[in-house]
Formats: sequence, structure tokens, C-alpha cells
Amino acid sequence: MSIDSLLRLNLGLGAIPLIADGETRSISPENPTGEKGGGAKAEPTPENPASMLGRGWKVRPCITLESGKTTTIAEIEGCGVIQHIWLTVSEVAYRACILRMYWDGEPDPSVEVPLGDFFCCGHGLRYEVNSLPIAVNPVGGFNSYFPKPFRKKALITIENQGQSDIPGLYYQITYTLVPELPDPIGYFHAQWRMSMTRREHPEHVILDGVKGRGHYVGTFLAWTQLSNGWWGEGEIKFYIDGDTDHPTICGTGTEDYVGGAWGFGGKTYSTPFLGYPLRKAEPGEVPRHALYRFHILDPIRFRQDIKVTIQALGWWPNYKFQPLTDDIASTAYWYQTEPHKKFPETPPLHQRWPR
Repeated sequence: MSIDSLLRLNLGLGAIPLIADGETRSISPENPTGEKGGGAKAEPTPENPASMLGRGWKVRPCITLESGKTTTIAEIEGCGVIQHIWLTVSEVAYRACILRMYWDGEPDPSVEVPLGDFFCCGHGLRYEVNSLPIAVNPVGGFNSYFPKPFRKKALITIENQGQSDIPGLYYQITYTLVPELPDPIGYFHAQWRMSMTRREHPEHVILDGVKGRGHYVGTFLAWTQLSNGWWGEGEIKFYIDGDTDHPTICGTGTEDYVGGAWGFGGKTYSTPFLGYPLRKAEPGEVPRHALYRFHILDPIRFRQDIKVTIQALGWWPNYKFQPLTDDIASTAYWYQTEPHKKFPETPPLHQRWPR
């Protein structure tokens, strides 16, 4: 397959008239394998809402995520590209459940992120996001449009690490099967990290240990503010291809990185590539923030390795930068050639709960 053929599979407005050599399939609880002609085959039981209508009438639109178990929601054999994922589930799953994606039979996941954070809903909270690759619509409709190519196999799982079963996971995974994919092609990756910054070195590591060739395409931050006043003076830094003490790319401030300015002026916003969709500062609670930046038109390319960090800085009363102790969770999104290095272990559930 040529690059031109691949571009036809990922339709921008200008490419809509172009016919691609592929077969569209979709996985849902009504067609768990995505097979051709495989949908709406479940038989209703007497207690099922579809029992008066019979087979083919919304018999199995959702599943239950059992406590302590990993549920496979997609297992695709062959070569293709996942083009859209939609799902919805109760908020209790947002930090209790871990979303994982594996490509071409690799033993370690290329995506390992708490379910809500993958869709830019941090802190275990539900709110709207209106970006190009990720959209969260009323009420809790999660959408991902990042293309996810695979050559031999794609596997998507959700692990429920909570103490109770979570009913009502609705999902739809749409993909295209193709004869082949071109070289070189990057595989989709996403990694979650959480840390509490220290005054001695107030820096959160968003991504580290990546080896290979690829490009970085996005950052989501769930930021819990543990001090009064302004919290977003810190710079983001990208260390690329052997950088050590000094980064190649250095930002000018947290709000600047996500396209805002001057402390956001107390306002939130959500745009195709940049956003600050959540500012939650209720009386008696620590303030919580959510921010994203998608490098779709400006990917950060690396040939050997990449490391990404962000600082937590505010102001002292004497107008000097104040190092902050803040609670920061991040999701990094990138594409790279395989194989990838194994991710750090995801913190256990009690450490993931918003503090």
C-alpha cells in the first residue's frame, strides 16, 4: 500500500471523494467480533427489554466490567487501521479501570491509561471536551479519532481494578481492514503518569524512556493545585535525540503551552488542538484543572529518543518564582516504530484516586 492509499483511509474533508481499497468493520456488544454480517444476533431472555420484540432489536447494547477482571472489547486479526472509538460508562470507571491496547501480538501494551484520562477526563470527573482527536460529548460520550494502525493484530482490553462490578459499558470500535500498510509507519502509543512535585525540584515527568523513531502528538494534564494563588508559570520541556541538561524545545508557561495567556483570565475553553476544559474550585475543595495540547499540525519529531517534563511554579509575594508542591497526572500521546520499551508500572488504584 502506498502513502497515498493510506491517506485515503484517514479522510480529511479534501479526501472524502477518494475511494480507498479497504473493508470497514465495527465492533460493539451487538457484534463482538466485527465479522461481516455478524451484528444483532443475540437472543433476548424473558427479562431483557427486547423480549417483546425478539432478535435484532437492541438485545445486547452493553456489557458489565467485572471487578478484578480484564475484559477484551476488541480482538482484530489482520492488517488495518482503527479509526474511531466511542464508549460510555459510569464515572466510577474513569480511574478504577485501565485501558490497554496491544499491536501485532506484542506482550507489553502500547497504550496503558486510566479510562477517563485517555479521553481527557481527569480527576475521575466528567466534563465536555471539543478537540479534533478526542471529543467528550454530553453526557460522558467518549470519542477517540487518533488513527491506530496494526499489521497483524489489534487487541483492546479494559481492566476493572475496583471493588465492584461496573455495569453499562457501551462501546463501538470502527476500523478498516486493508491488504497492507506502508513503511515506515508509526504505531499509536499513550502513557499515563502521576506524581506530586517537590519544592526542591518541582518538575513532573510526562514521558521518558522512549527509544525509537516517531513523533509526539499530544499532552493531557489533570492538575490538582495544592497552594493558593496562580499555579501555571512552569515551562514544558522536550528533550530530543540525546539532549541531557538542556532541552531542544522549551515553553514559556503552562497556560501558554495550551494556547492560553495571562492565567486564562478565569475562563475555560475547548478548541480543536488546545484547551482548558475544566477549572473546578468549589468551597472546601482543592482547585482542580484539566488542560490539553494536541500536536496534530505541529508534531514533535524524534529519531532516537524523547523525554517530556513540565514544571510547577507560582509566585512568591516578592515577585519571584515559587516552586510548588502540586499533584499532577498526565497522559502522553505519540507514534513510534516498534518495538517500544516497557512502560513504568501504573500506580495501584488507591494511589490513582484524586487527592
